[in-house]
Amino acid sequence: MSACVPTHATDSNANANRTKHVHPPHSPPPPHRRFRIAGADVSASIAVFLIALPLSLGIALATGAPLQAGLVAAAAGGLVAGLLGGCPLQVSGPAAGLTVVTADLIHRYGWRTTCAVTVLAGLAQLALGCVRVARTALAVSPAIVHGMLAGIGVTIAVAQVHIVLGGTPQSSVLANLRALPAQLADLHPADVAMSVLTLALLLLWPRVPGRLGHLMRKIPAALVAVAGATLTASLTGLSLAKVDLPSWSSHALAGLPEGPVLGIAAAVLTTTLVCSVQSLLGAVAVDKLVAGQPGLSARVGRSDLNRELLGQGAANIVSGVLGGLPVAGVAVRSSANVQAGAVSRNSTMLHGVLVVVAALLMVPVLELIPLASLAALVMVVGIQMVSLHHIRTVTRHREVLVYAVTTLGVVFLGVLEGVLLGVTVAVAVALNRLAHTRITHDEKEGVHHVHVRGQLTFLAVPRLSRTLHLVPQGAHVVVELDGSFMDHAAYESLQDWQNAHTARGGSAELTGRRTGVRVAEPGHTGGEATPAGTPTASTGCRCHPWTPWRNHQCDHPQSTPPSGHPGEPTDRSAPGTAAPSGTGTDSRPGPGGHQLARGISAFQRNTAPLVRGELARLAREGQRPSQLFLTCADSRLVTSMITSSGPGDLFVVRNVGNLVPPPGEENGDDSVAAAIEYAVDVLRVRSITVCGHSGCGAMQALLNSEPGGARTPLKRWLAHGLPSLERMADDGRPWARLAGRAPADAVEQLCLTNVVQQLEHLRAHESVARALRKGALELHGMYFHVGEAQAYLLTGEGGDELFDGVGVADLSA
Repeated sequence: MSACVPTHATDSNANANRTKHVHPPHSPPPPHRRFRIAGADVSASIAVFLIALPLSLGIALATGAPLQAGLVAAAAGGLVAGLLGGCPLQVSGPAAGLTVVTADLIHRYGWRTTCAVTVLAGLAQLALGCVRVARTALAVSPAIVHGMLAGIGVTIAVAQVHIVLGGTPQSSVLANLRALPAQLADLHPADVAMSVLTLALLLLWPRVPGRLGHLMRKIPAALVAVAGATLTASLTGLSLAKVDLPSWSSHALAGLPEGPVLGIAAAVLTTTLVCSVQSLLGAVAVDKLVAGQPGLSARVGRSDLNRELLGQGAANIVSGVLGGLPVAGVAVRSSANVQAGAVSRNSTMLHGVLVVVAALLMVPVLELIPLASLAALVMVVGIQMVSLHHIRTVTRHREVLVYAVTTLGVVFLGVLEGVLLGVTVAVAVALNRLAHTRITHDEKEGVHHVHVRGQLTFLAVPRLSRTLHLVPQGAHVVVELDGSFMDHAAYESLQDWQNAHTARGGSAELTGRRTGVRVAEPGHTGGEATPAGTPTASTGCRCHPWTPWRNHQCDHPQSTPPSGHPGEPTDRSAPGTAAPSGTGTDSRPGPGGHQLARGISAFQRNTAPLVRGELARLAREGQRPSQLFLTCADSRLVTSMITSSGPGDLFVVRNVGNLVPPPGEENGDDSVAAAIEYAVDVLRVRSITVCGHSGCGAMQALLNSEPGGARTPLKRWLAHGLPSLERMADDGRPWARLAGRAPADAVEQLCLTNVVQQLEHLRAHESVARALRKGALELHGMYFHVGEAQAYLLTGEGGDELFDGVGVADLSA
């Protein structure tokens, strides 16, 4: 359930009148604001710094650049990209994905020209950010991106093996592989020992069990591994190569690019591509991590990808000018930043400050680090870039060929060549899928089924016609279209066949995720195929699974009543009951029954095959929901839709008015209490959300209720909402409010107040109180405005009950 502060879409006039800086209603006025750094940002910055320091040195070593260049890039990424970037919690610096590109540039053109290429790549990123193409860059196939990163990872790992063994890497993967036997024959025991120690600490440190292991894991494994190897090498006096940081006064800065123009242009293009794609993918990944923490996402918001490009471009310009490596968003450091509890971009910038301090004051300590230890660290990073999860994903989506070709192209030809080769194969695969259509025909219980799998174009028309003419005259046919595209030639062929088939006494039905085409039964006038979305008596319903929801406002055939007023049904009995003879209606199930049957049939046909594997897993493992979601029974609230959840995510309790009867109250309701106890004590949910909504009929009934009268079940139940009514009437308590506007009326005010009151009732339940004391449970209030499709989260309690909007970033971003 995302919880990012929204930027609501408005008309052009509103945009024109919008002030440049918008301050949320709950923030202090601008003149009184003070710059303060949260303690969580300080601790997170230290954790990220401890990871970034050895990795920055290791990546500089792997590229063949001066080791100070890694520290310069880490500082530029933290300070410049952290300040200007559009993803506040993303940490930028020298990235393993750029190692191969940078190493090749240094080998071809030298270090000063490589710095100039970094500056030019930064300028190119600024241009891309200004023309707002960040979202377009994400259109690259994930198989190509993951294949590129896997190829880079293989190249890094093979090169670092030589340093791990005490040797020197060659300029290409093939050369490194050819030189490996000779290197194995000439091992350096001290380097191998430090490398093995580093690898052992890297692998074993996160796996220490128990409470001690939980405490130890607060220290990054990378820091422990490098520090352990450094301490061991210093105490034993081993003779091996160590970090050498020359004086900053002799540090080489950027120079004018020297080399062929086309070669420099290709280098700039490659560096820009890898930096941009890796940074944008990293920003999207950080958004996903933040979205899993509602309190954090309401404060941070979603990333502005175009601004992120601008920030990365500025960081690359600064890093290149100062003689640093290319800069990009780094997944390992960014995820560590979020997990360490960072709440703003201050943590990223503080990490940059710490890198600067270390580069100036910790040189004697850094020069004790063995190069073999850094090489082992980078080698593990390279191996981790070949993700088994990504391989399984591309295999499931039948894109393993694109992935493999891109990976091999990057390994043996280079990054730019490998990516271009991957794009070529991806286009070829897409064209093949567009042209390849599988058409089958079988008969089940007298009904002929023609299944068309794939895109239906003019290329498949001859095979489609041959298959359709195998159906006998007068038979009932179901044509299942399992694809997302049908061109005009295929449509006309289907239409002609349908007309001919129904004219000979047959019947036909076209179904599928993208169709709404049905053919009239024999005897129905017309018999034409009706395009999807056109409401007719033969189509019945224009709504289809996983398409924009229309609330099934479909046209159903209705008879003209005796009074002659069209549209008023004669039969006012319940759906599904037979009408009296002579009323002019049939005895088939009413529209509600047909709609339910159609929905179930559509699920079995289209959705069940997609979710069957996941539901089978849940059936085996049992339910493990993370949240109890308590909301109203109102049919307009679709919990899975407004929380973007799926099977097994939410344990849902629904009742009239989203009420939580206090425990032990007279006329209480054990079903709600039982659900709460089961969710907290058995399922061990981590949070409970009480969700109210606009236009709640229960709240309207509470406002209009009068004492006395019959105690119906509904009135007895609504009595549990009287404390909410009393809370709203209490002048000594501030009203719950919405951010940005006042409640529309008394009903909306009561809806908001009711959420706050029911949270108090929740705290009175023993199981909830016990879990809250242990810190194992969180309570959240939520309000959903149906008419606006806008969700609000309760962000303040204890006298300041503020419901803040939840939404997405500006769509133009």
